[in-house]
Amino acid sequence: MDASYRRAGSGGGSAPRSVEDIFKDYRARRSAIQRALTHDVEEFYAQCDPEKENLCLYGYANEAWGVALPAEEVPTELPEPALGINFARDGMNRRDWLALVAVHSDSWLVSVAFYYAARLNRNERKRLFSMMNELPTVFEVVSGGGKQTRERDRSASDNSGRNKLLLKPLQQTSEPRIENDAREPDEGYDEDDGDHSETLCGTCGGIYSADEFWIGCDICEKWYHGKCVKITPAKAESIKQYKCPSCSKRPRPL
Repeated sequence: MDASYRRAGSGGGSAPRSVEDIFKDYRARRSAIQRALTHDVEEFYAQCDPEKENLCLYGYANEAWGVALPAEEVPTELPEPALGINFARDGMNRRDWLALVAVHSDSWLVSVAFYYAARLNRNERKRLFSMMNELPTVFEVVSGGGKQTRERDRSASDNSGRNKLLLKPLQQTSEPRIENDAREPDEGYDEDDGDHSETLCGTCGGIYSADEFWIGCDICEKWYHGKCVKITPAKAESIKQYKCPSCSKRPRPL
């Protein structure tokens, strides 16, 4: 089997062109990765030896999965999965590690699908994403959330007006409270301007960065780096109402 076939996993046929064919390819690759992280998890775990070189998890269009070295050609035939998943295997709780691989795998699956979808028009791409979005993400399956997670997040958003578990950049959610006791948020703040430079971590005082995981306290509405309060994205999925360390220590009112 040559390298291009092994990487693309296209079954030897031409690249998918239509919305239906691209979705079929996405679904097959997703099924393969989901099986690696659930049904075949012991085999997958064993193959991700931290003593080996950088390894990637591939899902192929024939519904097979494989742990292999990244493609050597530049640019690659297709977008590449997350590199070096094996290095974190023994440094994390197994469930958290699998969830991390699942998140990166979801990102890769979407990137491959929209690599093929580059020639589609706007309405076709919208229809493709809608079809893909009807399926639970690999992360939802691995973390045990599935459609229940999606329904819970939608309900929480409707009730509170914002998503406390900051799995997306702040500019995609409602305005966070500015963690500076001397200042209040500007009433004229435009949510879409993306300026969150004054949002500070309630523990370390660090400034918000979109590439880090943050979580908001449902009681005091302060924001924290996940690492500062020892909350991972995977753990946050199971939290219905988050209380920061300070609020957790406060006595309940009589």
